[in-house]
Amino acid sequence: MPQTTPKPNRIIKQFLDYLNVEKGLSLNTIDSYRSDLIRFFEYIKKNNLEWESMRRQDIEIYLNETQTEGISTSTLSRYISSLRSFYKFALLEDIISHSPVEEIELPKKIKRLPQFLNSDEVERLLNAPDRATPVGLRDAAMLELLYATGERVSEIIRLKMEDINLDEGYLLCTGKGEKQRLIPFGDNAADLLERYITDARPFFIKKSSSPYLFLTIRSGPLSRKTFWKIMKDYRLKTGIKKQFSPHTLRHSFATHLLENGADLRSVQLLLGHSDISTTQIYTHINQRRMKKMYDQYHPRAHKEQESNN
Repeated sequence: MPQTTPKPNRIIKQFLDYLNVEKGLSLNTIDSYRSDLIRFFEYIKKNNLEWESMRRQDIEIYLNETQTEGISTSTLSRYISSLRSFYKFALLEDIISHSPVEEIELPKKIKRLPQFLNSDEVERLLNAPDRATPVGLRDAAMLELLYATGERVSEIIRLKMEDINLDEGYLLCTGKGEKQRLIPFGDNAADLLERYITDARPFFIKKSSSPYLFLTIRSGPLSRKTFWKIMKDYRLKTGIKKQFSPHTLRHSFATHLLENGADLRSVQLLLGHSDISTTQIYTHINQRRMKKMYDQYHPRAHKEQESNN
């Protein structure tokens, strides 16, 4: 027999604690669940509904309404997964007797080619910060390292001083699931990092101390939101027309490696993909370019034009 239903704020907190303690999920994943549930409960309140008595068709109406806002397939899948986990938790706690989400299927993902910058655009972006200022030197080092290693934003903002080996030219990256991997970086990134650490980082440290490599003017680590804003500001400064994000440099890193002859397995290891099928999306880019090259250079690629008699 289901027990008395807790208030929304309380049940959300209990669920998030469960994800943290019992499931051991990352803080980023838990934040996503939190935002999804807050959105869901705002919808419930607005429509005078009760979450514990929702039926499958009620959930489908909610999901259809979110789709009208133009969300992506991956975001819709996350909403469904968040609700499915939440209602499963409520079942385990004997708060409800059935889950209205269990039989709702995840939408089929449409594989899209990742957006990336060409070499000229990368150069323009990396040269955009004013390296004569501490903030500009920090930004230049961050962007250079992001492109040099293909790290995720969440990974680069967590880098600590002890994770960097300038002499050997590699860093220790802590990725998803707290898995660690070694990533090499080149001379350009090493030179900029050394300049930043020597000339600019003391400006951010001031009277405080911090183990993190890249810091704000308040001596704390950067947030993902701040990093995205920095990237947006430089995109506007360069005048690059493409809409891109910090993840675009990760895509550019992988694309340019493959274009220059790197094997897929090596790129997989550098990106920290647990499954090579995740990395294989980049092969579509190369296949398209190989076709273009073939059409241009192979003597039998096109039909001969008929001669006029």
